Amino acid sequence: MGSDYGPVDRGERSEGKERSVVESRPRPRVRLDMPRAPRRRLLPEYDPEAFGRLSEKIARFLGTGRFIVWMTLTIIVWVLWNIFAPSPLRFDEYPFIFLTLALSLQASYAAPLILLAQNRQDDRDRVNLEQDRAQNERSIADTEYLTREIAALRMGLGEVATRDWIRSEFEDLLKELADRPHARQQVFPSEHSRGRDEGDR
Repeated sequence: MGSDYGPVDRGERSEGKERSVVESRPRPRVRLDMPRAPRRRLLPEYDPEAFGRLSEKIARFLGTGRFIVWMTLTIIVWVLWNIFAPSPLRFDEYPFIFLTLALSLQASYAAPLILLAQNRQDDRDRVNLEQDRAQNERSIADTEYLTREIAALRMGLGEVATRDWIRSEFEDLLKELADRPHARQQVFPSEHSRGRDEGDR
């Protein structure tokens, strides 16, 4: 059957279908500034930071006396119930296999949680140690700078004329003037010229 523009060949129809299939496929990412679409993962995703905080809380609780007291009371009640309770109500008779399994399960989960909490604490300690080291290096650099500045100020103050030094220099000059009377005329010629002028008047 033809169209308004004439009969359509089967080859042209197949080329059109292939072209539409190729155009409908997602094109590969060409631009580098565009982030890739996240891939789907089979395993469930979780927040490692939240899991680490939870493990630290559990590890802190496991290391308290409250946990030991509650666990001891639970074991005592468990054992007494399974010994003295009526036979139909006992759920774990001697040798308490279910209690042993529960304690083993609790220990198998407690050990990795405590290790995870210790690893997080080690990471924090490492970061704090690096910050302390950097702070100490800055403090040492500041101290060395201040020491150099103080040494430069002392050297500069050593070259500054003090009051005692100026006084001693003046005293030496006065002694020289007292020893040489002609030196006073050479140093202060204005006094002699002034007296000469007064006499001329």
